[in-house]
Amino acid sequence: MLETIKLSAQVPDHLHGDRFDQIAAGLFTDYSRSRLQQWIRDGVLQVNGAVCKPKERLMAGDQLVLNVDVELTPDNGWQAESLALDIVHEDESILVVNKTAGTVVHPAAGNHSGTLLNGLLHHCPSLQHLPRAGIVHRLDKDTTGLMVVAKTLRAHHRLVSQLQKREVHRQYQAVVFGVMTAGGTVDVPLGRHPVSRKKQAVIEDGKEAITHYRVLERFRSHTHVQCRLETGRTHQIRVHMSHIRHPLIGDPLYGGRLHIPAGSSQALVEALRGFRRQALHAAELGLVHPDSEEQITWQAPLPGDMLSLLETLRRDGSE
Repeated sequence: MLETIKLSAQVPDHLHGDRFDQIAAGLFTDYSRSRLQQWIRDGVLQVNGAVCKPKERLMAGDQLVLNVDVELTPDNGWQAESLALDIVHEDESILVVNKTAGTVVHPAAGNHSGTLLNGLLHHCPSLQHLPRAGIVHRLDKDTTGLMVVAKTLRAHHRLVSQLQKREVHRQYQAVVFGVMTAGGTVDVPLGRHPVSRKKQAVIEDGKEAITHYRVLERFRSHTHVQCRLETGRTHQIRVHMSHIRHPLIGDPLYGGRLHIPAGSSQALVEALRGFRRQALHAAELGLVHPDSEEQITWQAPLPGDMLSLLETLRRDGSE
């Protein structure tokens, strides 16, 4: 399968006298320098209609033109499967999906089928030619909510770049144990747990991780919170909330032993015991569209199990 890439740009004054490959990297930021250098050597990235060497010095006003057909090869031989997908938005470049609880995003040991990726390949077979079938970020198996998927190589590069630059807006809702008095920010580094490889932990030499949170609703012994990710580390919200002693309801890894508050109604006892996933939902996603460059935001309503949990908490408080 081929994807045609056509781009042009003029050398600005501040890059006058720089090398061809350096200028190309500065102007065509969607693609790596090594890829651009190869296109220069192949003669598909030209200057003023002529083939030049990567080290040649260019002048302000020179015109760079890229016209290349990129061969996209299938990635890893994943199988397409007919699965129900809740697609919130789709166009020629991206699609936004509202993931359900219990859905694994990407095939791995023990989950070779039935994943979101398998369903995406059935819905859009051309995704097999993109890295990870266009998936640029993930949600945990039992976290619900919004994810964006690239449908073209250009969109993939641009979305990855936005994520790396922390330009993608990701806002979650969660229900946690304990009553929070106010919102705040958790800024502590995360890394792999020193003992349990399935877990993440707060460690001194870990990667920077920042979560902003605010209170949406307080209950007798719990809090409904909104969390905004500044970084996107594995299990970030779950670990950060546990770190400040407000673990998510239902979290099997970071929630500890189930705690039933004294005086809880029978309905709440049953609701807490029956909620068997972390109460976490990716409610809002915002980004710059890779083609139109328009800022777009999508929302996904809370799933039924979290709405039911919140209603039970409200009734418990009133009783």
